[in-house]
Amino acid sequence: MRRTALTFQEVEEATAGGRTTYSVRGKEFASVTKDGTVRLRLPDAEAERALAACPTAEPLVRAGRRVGFQAPLADIDGQHLWSLVMTAWKHRAPRRLAASLTAVVESPVPPGSDLPTGIGRAATRALVNAGLTTLDQVATRTAADLLALHGVGPKAVRVLAATLAEKGLDIAPAEPRDARWDHG
Repeated sequence: MRRTALTFQEVEEATAGGRTTYSVRGKEFASVTKDGTVRLRLPDAEAERALAACPTAEPLVRAGRRVGFQAPLADIDGQHLWSLVMTAWKHRAPRRLAASLTAVVESPVPPGSDLPTGIGRAATRALVNAGLTTLDQVATRTAADLLALHGVGPKAVRVLAATLAEKGLDIAPAEPRDARWDHG
Protein backbone atom coordinates (compact mmCIF):
# COMPACT_ATOMS: atom_id res chain seq x y z
CA MET A 1 0.00 0.00 0.00
CA ARG A 2 2.77 2.43 0.95
CA ARG A 3 4.71 1.86 -2.25
CA THR A 4 1.59 2.30 -4.34
CA ALA A 5 0.43 5.49 -2.60
CA LEU A 6 3.87 7.12 -2.74
CA THR A 7 4.09 6.53 -6.50
CA PHE A 8 1.86 9.51 -7.18
CA GLN A 9 2.93 13.16 -7.22
CA GLU A 10 2.87 15.37 -4.14
CA VAL A 11 1.85 12.62 -1.73
CA GLU A 12 2.47 13.17 1.95
CA GLU A 13 2.58 10.29 4.41
CA ALA A 14 1.72 10.70 8.09
CA THR A 15 1.12 8.40 11.03
CA ALA A 16 -1.29 9.25 13.82
CA GLY A 17 -3.71 7.38 16.02
CA GLY A 18 -2.62 3.97 14.79
CA ARG A 19 -3.21 4.84 11.13
CA THR A 20 -0.91 5.70 8.27
CA THR A 21 -2.51 8.29 6.02
CA TYR A 22 -1.70 9.47 2.52
CA SER A 23 -2.75 12.88 1.30
CA VAL A 24 -2.28 15.08 -1.74
CA ARG A 25 -2.05 18.81 -1.05
CA GLY A 26 -3.59 18.33 2.37
CA LYS A 27 -6.49 16.13 1.26
CA GLU A 28 -6.43 12.56 2.53
CA PHE A 29 -7.11 9.99 -0.18
CA ALA A 30 -6.01 6.74 1.49
CA SER A 31 -5.12 5.27 4.86
CA VAL A 32 -4.23 1.98 6.48
CA THR A 33 -5.18 1.14 10.05
CA LYS A 34 -2.87 -0.77 12.38
CA ASP A 35 -5.10 -3.85 11.93
CA GLY A 36 -4.52 -3.78 8.15
CA THR A 37 -7.74 -2.18 6.91
CA VAL A 38 -7.29 0.03 3.86
CA ARG A 39 -9.59 3.04 3.56
CA LEU A 40 -9.95 4.87 0.26
CA ARG A 41 -11.81 8.08 -0.55
CA LEU A 42 -13.58 7.33 -3.84
CA PRO A 43 -16.34 8.82 -5.99
CA ASP A 44 -19.70 7.05 -5.48
CA ALA A 45 -19.59 5.02 -8.70
CA GLU A 46 -16.06 3.76 -7.99
CA ALA A 47 -16.96 2.95 -4.39
CA GLU A 48 -19.93 0.89 -5.63
CA ARG A 49 -17.70 -1.09 -8.02
CA ALA A 50 -15.09 -1.65 -5.31
CA LEU A 51 -17.73 -2.85 -2.84
CA ALA A 52 -19.11 -5.26 -5.45
CA ALA A 53 -15.64 -6.62 -6.27
CA CYS A 54 -14.59 -7.30 -2.67
CA PRO A 55 -17.00 -9.33 -0.50
CA THR A 56 -15.30 -8.25 2.76
CA ALA A 57 -15.47 -4.54 1.89
CA GLU A 58 -17.69 -2.03 3.64
CA PRO A 59 -18.67 1.54 2.81
CA LEU A 60 -16.42 4.22 4.30
CA VAL A 61 -18.77 6.68 6.01
CA ARG A 62 -17.99 10.16 7.37
CA ALA A 63 -20.66 12.32 9.04
CA GLY A 64 -23.38 9.92 7.89
CA ARG A 65 -22.31 10.14 4.24
CA ARG A 66 -20.52 7.49 2.18
CA VAL A 67 -17.16 8.83 1.03
CA GLY A 68 -15.45 5.67 -0.17
CA PHE A 69 -14.76 2.10 0.77
CA GLN A 70 -12.74 0.08 3.27
CA ALA A 71 -11.57 -3.52 3.30
CA PRO A 72 -8.83 -5.70 4.73
CA LEU A 73 -5.69 -5.03 2.73
CA ALA A 74 -5.05 -8.78 2.46
CA ASP A 75 -8.36 -9.18 0.57
CA ILE A 76 -7.48 -6.74 -2.24
CA ASP A 77 -5.57 -7.97 -5.29
CA GLY A 78 -2.42 -5.93 -6.00
CA GLN A 79 -3.52 -4.67 -9.42
CA HIS A 80 -6.97 -3.80 -8.09
CA LEU A 81 -5.35 -1.94 -5.18
CA TRP A 82 -3.19 0.04 -7.62
CA SER A 83 -6.26 1.04 -9.64
CA LEU A 84 -8.24 1.99 -6.52
CA VAL A 85 -5.41 4.07 -5.04
CA MET A 86 -4.91 5.86 -8.36
CA THR A 87 -8.65 6.61 -8.52
CA ALA A 88 -8.64 7.86 -4.92
CA TRP A 89 -5.61 10.08 -5.60
CA LYS A 90 -7.21 11.54 -8.75
CA HIS A 91 -10.47 12.08 -6.84
CA ARG A 92 -8.76 14.14 -4.13
CA ALA A 93 -5.98 15.85 -6.12
CA PRO A 94 -6.46 19.32 -7.60
CA ARG A 95 -7.85 19.18 -11.15
CA ARG A 96 -4.63 20.20 -12.93
CA LEU A 97 -2.56 17.67 -11.00
CA ALA A 98 -5.13 14.92 -11.67
CA ALA A 99 -5.20 15.90 -15.36
CA SER A 100 -1.42 15.49 -15.55
CA LEU A 101 -1.79 11.89 -14.33
CA THR A 102 -4.55 11.23 -16.85
CA ALA A 103 -2.26 12.52 -19.61
CA VAL A 104 0.52 10.21 -18.41
CA VAL A 105 -1.81 7.20 -18.30
CA GLU A 106 -3.06 7.89 -21.81
CA SER A 107 0.40 8.65 -23.24
CA PRO A 108 3.08 7.81 -20.72
CA VAL A 109 6.03 9.40 -22.54
CA PRO A 110 5.90 13.19 -22.09
CA PRO A 111 7.28 15.55 -24.74
CA GLY A 112 11.05 15.89 -24.46
CA SER A 113 11.48 12.54 -22.72
CA ASP A 114 14.21 10.19 -23.88
CA LEU A 115 12.99 7.17 -21.90
CA PRO A 116 13.20 4.02 -24.03
CA THR A 117 9.89 2.50 -25.13
CA GLY A 118 11.30 -0.98 -24.45
CA ILE A 119 10.78 -0.57 -20.69
CA GLY A 120 7.02 -0.85 -21.13
CA ARG A 121 4.07 1.40 -20.35
CA ALA A 122 3.83 0.48 -16.66
CA ALA A 123 7.50 1.27 -16.03
CA THR A 124 7.29 4.48 -18.05
CA ARG A 125 4.24 5.56 -16.07
CA ALA A 126 5.97 4.78 -12.78
CA LEU A 127 9.09 6.75 -13.74
CA VAL A 128 7.09 9.75 -14.97
CA ASN A 129 4.90 9.72 -11.84
CA ALA A 130 8.11 9.77 -9.78
CA GLY A 131 9.33 12.81 -11.75
CA LEU A 132 11.92 10.86 -13.76
CA THR A 133 11.27 11.85 -17.38
CA THR A 134 14.81 11.75 -18.78
CA LEU A 135 17.67 9.26 -18.76
CA ASP A 136 19.86 11.83 -16.98
CA GLN A 137 17.34 11.84 -14.12
CA VAL A 138 17.16 8.03 -14.09
CA ALA A 139 20.97 7.91 -13.79
CA THR A 140 20.70 9.62 -10.39
CA ARG A 141 18.81 6.64 -8.94
CA THR A 142 20.03 3.23 -7.84
CA ALA A 143 18.61 0.00 -9.21
CA ALA A 144 16.93 -0.54 -5.82
CA ASP A 145 15.30 2.92 -6.06
CA LEU A 146 13.95 2.09 -9.51
CA LEU A 147 12.72 -1.38 -8.51
CA ALA A 148 10.86 0.17 -5.56
CA LEU A 149 8.58 1.99 -8.02
CA HIS A 150 5.35 0.09 -8.69
CA GLY A 151 5.55 -0.97 -12.34
CA VAL A 152 9.34 -1.07 -12.67
CA GLY A 153 10.70 -4.59 -12.78
CA PRO A 154 14.08 -6.22 -13.47
CA LYS A 155 13.54 -6.15 -17.26
CA ALA A 156 12.90 -2.39 -17.23
CA VAL A 157 16.03 -1.82 -15.12
CA ARG A 158 18.11 -3.92 -17.57
CA VAL A 159 16.77 -1.93 -20.55
CA LEU A 160 17.41 1.36 -18.76
CA ALA A 161 20.96 0.29 -17.81
CA ALA A 162 21.72 -0.71 -21.43
CA THR A 163 20.29 2.55 -22.79
CA LEU A 164 22.23 4.58 -20.22
CA ALA A 165 25.42 2.71 -21.15
CA GLU A 166 24.90 3.70 -24.80
CA LYS A 167 24.94 7.33 -23.63
CA GLY A 168 28.00 6.79 -21.45
CA LEU A 169 25.93 6.89 -18.27
CA ASP A 170 25.07 4.32 -15.62
CA ILE A 171 22.50 3.74 -12.91
CA ALA A 172 23.71 5.26 -9.63
CA PRO A 173 25.73 2.86 -7.50
CA ALA A 174 24.10 1.38 -4.43
CA GLU A 175 24.90 2.99 -1.09
CA PRO A 176 28.01 1.33 0.33
CA ARG A 177 27.36 -0.79 3.37
CA ASP A 178 28.89 0.39 6.62
CA ALA A 179 31.91 -1.89 7.17
CA ARG A 180 31.58 -1.53 10.95
CA TRP A 181 28.37 -3.61 10.78
CA ASP A 182 29.67 -6.20 8.32
CA HIS A 183 31.32 -8.88 10.47
CA GLY A 184 31.13 -11.88 8.30
